[in-house]
Amino acid sequence: MPQKIIIDSDSGIGDALAIAIALADRELDVIALTAVGGVVSPVQAGRNLQALVEALDPQKWPRIAQADGAQRMAEAESEAPSPSWLVQQRLLHGSEGLGEWPVAVADLHHPRDAAKLMSELAREFPGEVTLLTLGPLSNVAMAIDRDVEFLGNLKSLVCLGGAVASEGDVTAVADFNIFHHPEAARVVLKSPTMKTVVPRDVSHKTMLTFDHLDRLDLAESRRWGGLLKHLLSFSLRAHRQHLGIEGIWLAEVTALAAISQPRLFKRTTLSVDVETEGRLTRGMTVFDRRSQPVWQKNVEVLVDVETQGILDYFTQILRKTE
Repeated sequence: MPQKIIIDSDSGIGDALAIAIALADRELDVIALTAVGGVVSPVQAGRNLQALVEALDPQKWPRIAQADGAQRMAEAESEAPSPSWLVQQRLLHGSEGLGEWPVAVADLHHPRDAAKLMSELAREFPGEVTLLTLGPLSNVAMAIDRDVEFLGNLKSLVCLGGAVASEGDVTAVADFNIFHHPEAARVVLKSPTMKTVVPRDVSHKTMLTFDHLDRLDLAESRRWGGLLKHLLSFSLRAHRQHLGIEGIWLAEVTALAAISQPRLFKRTTLSVDVETEGRLTRGMTVFDRRSQPVWQKNVEVLVDVETQGILDYFTQILRKTE
């Protein structure tokens, strides 16, 4: 039976690729997509999710929800990344997050609240739903605040974000998914319920290149080919032009594979906290790696991945959609 999953996303290009793979993977049942602010605003993230589902037109459409007004206000109060970093993200993802792909959808009159939908689905299917977060953890923290049984009702929680020994991206030590709303990240990651963290040390090991794209031979005339070719081509060109690298990291696809292809990963159990006040370290994930740890272990951390396995998974699922 396919695994039930919810994907919480800030709807950039990498998120879109992972969502497309998840919707096409017959071993997964995507029951909901929820939007959180991050690379784009919560409202734009919701529009992007809606547009993606309409374009991909999967056999079973997931429910779609976005952050409510209170959550959007809390995010707005978070410390913003430097203007230069934000400009870089707009260059890498496009002004609306999907590589200038036209997002022509009408705003929902009564959009579902993301935290509420997460909680309702976890209660409806206790012990069956895996929640995958590809953006900041604002919605998850809100769901925990509203429902003390939320995490316990999930089968598992898999979070893309943080770093163990790797550098950050928005600052020298902080990953954006944590930095954007570190108070929310601390609530989620310090909770006693075991969860899985996919840090930059692992998520940024697998890279897709122009040669890989050529071998995919995505036909624009076919169902998903045009959209995926546009997203991949835009992202590859942007990374070459603005970062000087000949490829894109499949970070979000790697996080998805942690659920669908667990055999590809090595793991360890650690404890983690999030710095929320440091002038230079705000948003840093601090893992207790001492030989005799003091903190109670509360996270399963991915420490290595078979990169070829991630590429094979990505390409095999894409070819099936064609």
